[in-house]
Amino acid sequence: MINIAVMGYGTVGSGVVEVLRTNEELITQRTGEEINIKYVLDLREFPGDPVEKILIHDFEEIVNDPEVEIVVEVMGGLEPAYTFVKRCLLAGKSAVTSNKALVASYGTELLSIAKEQNVNFLFEASVGGGIPIIRNLHECLTADRIEEVTGILNGTTNYMMTKMFYNGDDYADVLKEAQDKGYAELNPEADVEGQDACRKIAILSSIITGKTVDFEEIHTEGITKITKEDMMYAKEMGMTIKLLASAKRKNDQVCAIVSPVLLGQEHPLYSVNDVFNAVFVRGNVLGDAMFYGSGAGKLPTASAVVVDVIEAAKHKNENIMASWTEEKAPLVSLANTTKKYFVRIKGTQEELAERLEQAFGTVRLVQVESLTGEFGFVTKEFSEAGYEESASQFPEILHMIRVEG
Repeated sequence: MINIAVMGYGTVGSGVVEVLRTNEELITQRTGEEINIKYVLDLREFPGDPVEKILIHDFEEIVNDPEVEIVVEVMGGLEPAYTFVKRCLLAGKSAVTSNKALVASYGTELLSIAKEQNVNFLFEASVGGGIPIIRNLHECLTADRIEEVTGILNGTTNYMMTKMFYNGDDYADVLKEAQDKGYAELNPEADVEGQDACRKIAILSSIITGKTVDFEEIHTEGITKITKEDMMYAKEMGMTIKLLASAKRKNDQVCAIVSPVLLGQEHPLYSVNDVFNAVFVRGNVLGDAMFYGSGAGKLPTASAVVVDVIEAAKHKNENIMASWTEEKAPLVSLANTTKKYFVRIKGTQEELAERLEQAFGTVRLVQVESLTGEFGFVTKEFSEAGYEESASQFPEILHMIRVEG
């Protein structure tokens, strides 16, 4: 029998307990040993809940109990999660987490400690919820040099963008709806400002490069400036707008960015809608691959956590997770990245066409009939610095969105 402790009994923590109990027989068969939840740690009380019998409030009981071999951290945030996980690893216990903030901030250190202690620090559920992207990058795609990882990594914002695109709703309305349905927090900043997606792409970037990618160095934009008018232009062009988190190799550097992007119908992420997540991977041998599924939610995330628990149980006293080094992966400056740009601008095509051609070269003009006093255009491929220099000549510009492909 393998004893585990679950730290945090919120949405994901209660889901982990549910999955372990619902599929107990199957999990025992696949693990080779019964997995027993010895402790559940939480500050709150849960009267009437079956977990009440194993509920504790003192972390010291877990870290000092030699019978506990695996800890599951599903509290979220950096503290006390970081301190608890680090102490458990140093005590020779494997740790499993769904906490992307923890992995993005302290993954390098915690992976190193796990390796030194010959235990495991596993975090499949930290990116993509129930989508097995980390395990595939770590185990199944090791023969490839991964050239690109691009994903829709936040279900909340994808739900909101889908509603804005298909229903023509305003940002404020879809945010309220997402909050009412429990998809968005009362303070949605981490989702809508792109911070959540940024941490996730930093983790994936670290895995594919084998070096530390600092999420604080990744250029990050959210969806707060996207309007229903932007969506109208997207429809006019046969495109859609998604919040993408992307990491692409460029020689020995990594080009990483999180921002709204216009996608054409031929792009594999074009049709990923609602709360679903998807990750597009390009390898130098494999070519293109897609991973798609529920990116969030109680049971999909809990399922990914339990898979890691099973892996840790099957590999006691054996470190299986490759770590990335402390050396920082050099990131390409945003100014040196190249893309096409879609721009909304006040005025008429007749008034501005000549000035636009002088500044941007040949552009594709876009007009939405119901929008008066403005139009849009798509540039040729520019460096970000080149675009900014040209755009500075036009105070009439309302908004810019990058174009993929």
